[in-house]
Amino acid sequence: MPSSGTRSVELRADSPGPPFLFTVAAMNSSDVALATVTPASELPRLRALLRQKQFAQVMASTEALLGECPRDRDLLLFRAIAQRHLRRTEDALGTLRTLEIHYPQFSRLHEERGRCLVELKQASAAIESFARAVKRSPALLGAWRMLDGLYRLTGRNADAADAASQVARLQSLPTEILTASGLFSDGDLDVAEPLVRAYLLRHGHHVEAMRLLARIGMARQVYDDAELLLAGVLELAPHYRAARQEYASVLVELHKHEQARSEINMLLKDDPDSRELRTLDAYNSVGIGEHERAIALYGSLLLATPDDADVHLSIAHAEKTLGRRQQAIESYHRAAACRPEFGDAYWSLANLKTYRFTDEEFSRMRTAEAAATTRTADRIHLCFALGKALEDQGEYEESFRFYARGNALKRAQSTYQADIIESNARRQTELCTAEFFANRDGWGAADPDPIFIIGLPRSGSTLIEQILASHSKVEGTHELVHIPQAARRLRGRDPDPRNPRYPGVLTEMNAEEFSTLGKQYLSDTRIYRTGKAFFIDKMPNNMRHVGLIHLMLPNARIIDARREPMACCFSNLKQLFAQGQEFTYSIDDIARYYRTYLELMQHWERALSGRVLRVQHEDMVADLETNVRRILEYCGLDFEPQCIEFHKTKRSVRTASSEQVRQPITRVGLDHWKHFEPWLDPLKEALGDALTRYRQ
Repeated sequence: MPSSGTRSVELRADSPGPPFLFTVAAMNSSDVALATVTPASELPRLRALLRQKQFAQVMASTEALLGECPRDRDLLLFRAIAQRHLRRTEDALGTLRTLEIHYPQFSRLHEERGRCLVELKQASAAIESFARAVKRSPALLGAWRMLDGLYRLTGRNADAADAASQVARLQSLPTEILTASGLFSDGDLDVAEPLVRAYLLRHGHHVEAMRLLARIGMARQVYDDAELLLAGVLELAPHYRAARQEYASVLVELHKHEQARSEINMLLKDDPDSRELRTLDAYNSVGIGEHERAIALYGSLLLATPDDADVHLSIAHAEKTLGRRQQAIESYHRAAACRPEFGDAYWSLANLKTYRFTDEEFSRMRTAEAAATTRTADRIHLCFALGKALEDQGEYEESFRFYARGNALKRAQSTYQADIIESNARRQTELCTAEFFANRDGWGAADPDPIFIIGLPRSGSTLIEQILASHSKVEGTHELVHIPQAARRLRGRDPDPRNPRYPGVLTEMNAEEFSTLGKQYLSDTRIYRTGKAFFIDKMPNNMRHVGLIHLMLPNARIIDARREPMACCFSNLKQLFAQGQEFTYSIDDIARYYRTYLELMQHWERALSGRVLRVQHEDMVADLETNVRRILEYCGLDFEPQCIEFHKTKRSVRTASSEQVRQPITRVGLDHWKHFEPWLDPLKEALGDALTRYRQ
């Protein structure tokens, strides 16, 4: 909800600008008084009133504030608590139903409902609510205490003993960590993190505090820090299974798959039936590229829970990667049948690029997208799915509206800042000059094995990968994360995004350090290889690290996959990525990123003349064989006819173009963006001279 003092404006396709959601200032004189009393500033006062049992005052205050912010989570909770204490239990349950519509996973909602049900002497229903609360937030001491009493009351002595042990465990925790654990479980990371950090600064090593800080790091996707913290926890408490499982999860996210498998196998020995561990094992198998094994593992999970939508979705993804299109479609259908509003299932069908929705599916998607109870993540997926479905039907204006809505919702969740990327690119061009590289000639690991394909997503890179992977000497892998991880390590812990260590730190490093980085990269990526002489790393964002790649691996090949800017940028705007690529969810962001890309590539051409081979997608489509021969010659590979018939190559392909590269090359998609041209003037304007200089 927009806060008081702002209003939400949606520009439609017939407006001067693109139909993205914007928040604009809308302050006037009547807003001033309200703007000085926001819910955030009122929450401490309301908490104090609750402690003082001033429930009538809480009611009056929340009524006024909810008029301005009717979906505020904490205001609704405080109102329900006050209503219960005022013996208005049915009203409290009504407030909690409103709260549940917007925050169904909020643990305190379920705890408060349990207390209301106790007031109504509904012990069984109260137990169910408290159980849901502690499942969501295991640190809810009050809920465990209530469960202890209710279990004893209903004769469930074993459950009561378990609840009592949880009470004893939580009572042994420092107050700060107990409080922070509850905040973390409800997603209040910005409040929880400083509490934990402050405690650790005062008291030093504490297993639960370190583990909680690691979990906060995992939630923020700061996996390097989480790995260190959890390794420290396991040194202090090597038999702490929950921490070891979280450690294994972090290793998977860091693509340390062999190490992760070792940890998972260790845990499975003691608990072979653990659903969470078996799921993690399957997910790790996907990361390694063992898709057949992953399908079998996921299939075994369905034996106990045949209606698990997420497992059906995971199976479908693996089948799609292996090129089993029909099986993947059937699995996506099963996922949608298990959860009708499951946006990811519908988007995954649309993302096959060749699937056409039935009228019934279309109707279900529209209904789910319009429903007030649909979660934001599902709504985003549904918007992109509907955009693609309408595009396939030739309904371009309405298609654009859904793409725009999906982008606006996704961008609102993002912290992407274009100026940080642009500033870093400027530092690279200032530092990584021809003289800088000449003074470091011959540094790094000499192995010529990697072939890097860089550029923007949706630029034809998967086509180049498929062509090269069709060669007998080349291993096709996927978008490997190891170069961005190396750059992140060079940036150091707690980097200042406005004044980062990287790329400046490159000037401080010696030949041995770059050689170590190169050898580490080759070692870490060996798990994806089967013995062929060369392998492909198709991470497009590596275009920001060409200088680092050259210093680490001076004999690696680097191919710049380039596509005409309007086609490339719009193709990104209508693509919902599984993760990353946060620059693709607004016209301004994607245009600025494309311009930065051109400037960087122009710089690499000056500083490393002849080092990078540019492959223009439109030229590939116009004359496939000439360009295939050119690519193979650059890579030092003999021509092989199967590279021309790349679509016949059987291999796993993980990107959005997986189905397209299994078809012969066509010109169909080159100018498809022109169907949306009436609404793309802002993109043209933002791209500016990039519209012509991309060929220079």
